[in-house]
Amino acid sequence: MRLNVTSNGGTSDEKANLATRPPTTLCTLSRGGDEAPPPVSPLTHCRGHHPAEPRRGTQLNARPQFDPQWQAGREKATTAAAEMSDRGDARGPVPRRRRTTIPGGAGAVTGKQANGSKLHDAGDKPPPCPARAKTEDARDSGRMGGEMGASGQQQQQQQLRSSPSKQGRAVEDINERLSCHVLQESLLSSASGYSNYRGILNWCVVMLVLSNARLFLENIIKYGILVDPIQVVSLFLKDPYSWPAACLIIVSNVFILAALYTERRLAVGTISKTTGLIFHVFNLMSLLIFPSVTVLSVNSMTPVGGVLSLGVYTVLFLKLYSYQDTNRWCREIRKAKAKRLTRSYSCPSVSQSNGSAVHSHVSYPGNLTHRDMYYFVFAPTLCYQLNFPRSPRIRVRFLMRRLFEMLFFMQLLVGLIQQWMVPTIQNSMKPFQEMDFSRMVERLLKLAVPNHLIWLIFFYWFFHSSMNFVAELLQFGDREFYRDWWNSETVTYFWANWNIPVHKWCLRHFYKPMMRKGVNKFLAQTAVFLVSAFFHEYLVSVPLKMFRLWAFMGMMAQVPLAWFVGRFLNGIYGNAAVWISLIIGQPVAVLMYVHDYYVIHYASSK
Repeated sequence: MRLNVTSNGGTSDEKANLATRPPTTLCTLSRGGDEAPPPVSPLTHCRGHHPAEPRRGTQLNARPQFDPQWQAGREKATTAAAEMSDRGDARGPVPRRRRTTIPGGAGAVTGKQANGSKLHDAGDKPPPCPARAKTEDARDSGRMGGEMGASGQQQQQQQLRSSPSKQGRAVEDINERLSCHVLQESLLSSASGYSNYRGILNWCVVMLVLSNARLFLENIIKYGILVDPIQVVSLFLKDPYSWPAACLIIVSNVFILAALYTERRLAVGTISKTTGLIFHVFNLMSLLIFPSVTVLSVNSMTPVGGVLSLGVYTVLFLKLYSYQDTNRWCREIRKAKAKRLTRSYSCPSVSQSNGSAVHSHVSYPGNLTHRDMYYFVFAPTLCYQLNFPRSPRIRVRFLMRRLFEMLFFMQLLVGLIQQWMVPTIQNSMKPFQEMDFSRMVERLLKLAVPNHLIWLIFFYWFFHSSMNFVAELLQFGDREFYRDWWNSETVTYFWANWNIPVHKWCLRHFYKPMMRKGVNKFLAQTAVFLVSAFFHEYLVSVPLKMFRLWAFMGMMAQVPLAWFVGRFLNGIYGNAAVWISLIIGQPVAVLMYVHDYYVIHYASSK
């Protein structure tokens, strides 16, 4: 079975009839020598233009009725063909495609007729219609033109978008050329809000280093090298075979054990509450009286050795007071909750974690052991609690750094005292003997700067290097030994933040108990300063073996100074007042003792 599709040229009349005939598919099914199909127009030789699909085996020779839709479609097709023809003429001659023969199966033959069309087998697709090919070319060219038009529009839109920014920059450039002044304050004015003075701070540090370097060089040129390590030993010992300060410190274990065994007796009820209170009061009073009597009576005790031993006993006094106070609170809580506790007697104030699983939780009275007692004695704190926060491990590098700082700053302190302080003090003895007021003020101011520098170095050496070394060695977790006292804007803030262990003790065991008893806040603060003034005087007058009350009056003068600074000075002015009080306040009172000591002991010998 073969499907022959031909396009006969025909006569002019036939062509005219074809021009007015509706587009139909002129296909005939023939066997062997059937008649040839009628001529078909090239514009309608495509199934895509057929208004209806012909059935197989049916010859469509009849002329259909007139259809308006078909007429409109024909006109559109004619117009599109004309446009494509014009475009083809504009592009030039189109290269002719090669004719190929595609076998459709066994016995399939493709032949040529006189008009040059192909003969296909029934299974092959009909050849593409020329009108459809031109339509596809027009569609492709239209798509390419649309893409080119879209890219052009995008470029134009980008130019339009970028043009306002370019215009804005141009306007800003012109405005900068025309005007260079704006409404603003100077940086050093308070209204400017500027606060970054780091460069000025660095400048102050550089000037301080240079000025002190000049004084140090002048001191060396005038006095030579006065640093003597052997003389440091003589500050602690007069006789190499007599160590009164060390012996006095060793004896302090008696008072420690007395406090421990008194608490043990109170815990089991062997002694009454009143008897235990009497023992504790006697033990605490002995901690203050016994070392002072020893220092005053032993001639071989040096002032430096006396200060060291009395400092140890003062720390023990505060520690043992906190020890007995905390254990008394635990006994009171145990008695109040004895009926409700079923597991063990414990103090509820010890719920804080140790920070490591190695350290077990301790409850009252399980804390009354030698290990617990001596850990508290050597721990860098004055307030006792049953379970201290503990660090998980000992950091060896941190420990070595703190040890190096301790050794270095100790040597630096001794060198500055020998090289800078001692010559100045010796030169200031004559004005004090003659009571030349102007020269006395000049010498005191001259001594205030090195004394303040030594005090700052001592603060870092003791509160940072030494206490962190001990805390790391004992794995003591609370390392807050000081706060930002250098930013203090009031005197009370300074005294509450420069020595945190003492501040915690005063707050816990002295200030808050007075407030709970109904004491006025101002009176409670005054009482705290009174106790602090007593211990300052105790630590200075007893080792020097003279009583001038300079330290006591200097500490009590902090009360009206704190009121004045808090009432009238704020911000940087308050901070400046705090620094001035540190430079010429309490350190000057200590220097007064040193001057009096040298005047009494060395002036009489000369």
